[in-house]
Amino acid sequence: MPIPSETLAPRALLRDEVLARLRDAIVDGTLAPDEQLRDTEIANWLGVSRTPVREAMLELGRAGLVRALPGRSTVVAPLEARAILDARDVVAAMHRIAVAAAVPRMTPADLDRMRAANARFAQAQRDGDTDAALAADEEFHAVAVEVCGNSAVRAVIGQYEPVLHRAERLRFASTEGRDSASRHERLIELCAAGDAEGAASVAEQTWRSLTVPSPTHPSPDARPEETS
Repeated sequence: MPIPSETLAPRALLRDEVLARLRDAIVDGTLAPDEQLRDTEIANWLGVSRTPVREAMLELGRAGLVRALPGRSTVVAPLEARAILDARDVVAAMHRIAVAAAVPRMTPADLDRMRAANARFAQAQRDGDTDAALAADEEFHAVAVEVCGNSAVRAVIGQYEPVLHRAERLRFASTEGRDSASRHERLIELCAAGDAEGAASVAEQTWRSLTVPSPTHPSPDARPEETS
């Protein structure tokens, strides 16, 4: 039987849907650090079989959001300084690459998208709406990642950025988060001027400026935070 010629609309894999739900629940604190994750309970909660849950848990483990303990169920990973620093370094480097490649390709419409996202971010900050601030911040940085067209960069950011989103919830709930809007404005100015190197540097420093909260369980090999 020949393959039908009709093109079907793309459909997200069930595993990816489960992954997104679990990741968001960990990032927003619905699933707390050290909470046990039983695949049967999660499958019942999400209305799926255990297979996509197990696949999602493996992916979350690679991202550092969950941890398998010997003789115990998988648990939500605690916020640890070392894990956040490692993720921060990788994500900062990826955003530098993305912005450097994106600037020569940016259109006025792309810049307008960044301005609109930053306006929403600033308003969310004024309103004290951490969820809206995080969403707008993600939309802002996603413009360059999309425009650069580098699928490897997108994949790495997608894997490790959720680790930082957990720390960012604390940042955007504090006065420190207010500085992010001005960094965004500077980044837009450099992108509009076609200064790829300058914009890439600001993008990297924006992510490196993320401070590390006190870890829930201090790691003996945690290194001190780098200064920028």
